[in-house]
Amino acid sequence: MTDAAGQGAHRARYRRILGFAARQLTQLWWFELFLPRIGLSRIAERTRADRMRRLAQRFHILAVDLGGLMIKVGQFLSSRMDVLPPEITEELAGLQDEVPAVPFVEIRTLAEAELGVPLERAFAWVDEQPLAAASLGQVHRAHLSELDAADAGLQNVVVKVQRPGIEEIVATDLAALRRVAGWLRRIRLVSDRVDAPALVEEFAQTSLEEIDYLHEAANAERFAENFADDPRIDTPEIIWERVTRRVLTLSDVTAIKINDTAALRAAGIDPSEVASVFAEVMFDQVFTHRFVHADPHPGNIFVTPIPKRADAAGPTWRLTFIDFGMMAAVPDNLRDGLRTLLIAVAGRDSKGLVAAAQAIGVLLPSADTAELERALTALFARFGGMGFAELSKVDPREFRDFANEFGDMVRSLPVQLPENMLLLFRSVALTSGMCSGLDPAFNVWDAAEPYAARLLRDEAGNIVQEFARRALTTADVTWRLPQRIDNVITRIDDGTVTFDTSRLERRLDSLMRIGRRAVAAVLFAGLLVGGALLLAPLPALGTALMVVSAVPLLYAAFAGRR
Repeated sequence: MTDAAGQGAHRARYRRILGFAARQLTQLWWFELFLPRIGLSRIAERTRADRMRRLAQRFHILAVDLGGLMIKVGQFLSSRMDVLPPEITEELAGLQDEVPAVPFVEIRTLAEAELGVPLERAFAWVDEQPLAAASLGQVHRAHLSELDAADAGLQNVVVKVQRPGIEEIVATDLAALRRVAGWLRRIRLVSDRVDAPALVEEFAQTSLEEIDYLHEAANAERFAENFADDPRIDTPEIIWERVTRRVLTLSDVTAIKINDTAALRAAGIDPSEVASVFAEVMFDQVFTHRFVHADPHPGNIFVTPIPKRADAAGPTWRLTFIDFGMMAAVPDNLRDGLRTLLIAVAGRDSKGLVAAAQAIGVLLPSADTAELERALTALFARFGGMGFAELSKVDPREFRDFANEFGDMVRSLPVQLPENMLLLFRSVALTSGMCSGLDPAFNVWDAAEPYAARLLRDEAGNIVQEFARRALTTADVTWRLPQRIDNVITRIDDGTVTFDTSRLERRLDSLMRIGRRAVAAVLFAGLLVGGALLLAPLPALGTALMVVSAVPLLYAAFAGRR
């Protein structure tokens, strides 16, 4: 594609995204703002669910058609249950990151330009049929050359190559999204619920990191170091000699997909045991290592059988993670808030759960939490502690009634996931779904209980340390208090204690000047309007009043200014 043709395609793409957004925002203005103002709010309320569903369906079609970053946008929005209605998130949850494969000749051209050598010199063999094709990159199996294989100690690898032209497509999509975010910022109905420009910038940062394979390789090494001594976890080895910003070469660790229960059982592996270990590992990532794989879908996690001798002890399989482009770092303040959150959930403490949500920043301090606490208390009382199998036996009408009663209230709260929380939320949602698919009887409470107990012990230790620190501080203040009181009394006796009120006096003078100018402005308006009204019946008096009104006007405009 020539530069002119490419630029034309990008402009058309940009206009198509903006056109779609403009049509949807026009519809939003008509139904959510205009109709309620003319007394037709019932029409908007009655049609809202269907309209939201159709909007999500139209975006789904647009994303699949355009590919590129728009599929990632849909996946990003599907996890924003804090700001989007369920009709949208449910429709977009099924948006898959699968697109037609790029012809191998284009992959070859890009890889050779990045590696600086012909593909035949870089690798002994490359499979022209892709192992996987996604919206941002494409993966091919390959064999290292004899020399590289001797240095690396392995031969079978996978080569991940960025889709040609994806950087320009990402830049175009982000420019369109920033423009749409600017529109949304001017719509109070949206701006009261979410900071759209900040949301787009957060998404932009994640997307740009995901297409930088040097960043992904560094993430993979950090993740491997975190679990270096853990026999439950394995990661691919990075072949750094064949890594650039747009090409990533890893050892081939392909094994049984974690959700392939038939293959797991055929290998003698219990899926329910896999679910339990997987949940433990994800908790470890959050609370121990504070570096979390944010895209743990079935294509990114394998279960690798370990050949064992009859007399050997230890695990017979391990979890193998791949694709470290999306990782969530957990800073200290977020980790502390999540600790409090987990302890509150384990203890079915609705008040503590609300306090933890406020501490994390998910729930703004200004929110009225009384109704939320009541809803959480009812939720814990009815469904707390249930596993997926038990919940599946609950009458769906009961779920619907509960959702109808509290859903609108929860969505009306000032809620927004803060930075670093979105990817973590996505990771938790995918983990929960994966574990429930592996084991219908999986109970997240059982998985969380050991961590909650350990965190409670840690919390008790922290409370003791904090009490001791405050006791020492109080003792120090108490020890020095008599001397400080004696010093103050001595200064009073000597007459050296003074109070500076000059700033207060200046502030009072300023307030008095403002008050006088306000009175003058009111007097000017009264004289001017009165004169205008009397100008026809009593021209002389009306003219006099209008002329006199200039005096308070001049005072209001210039009094007190130097």
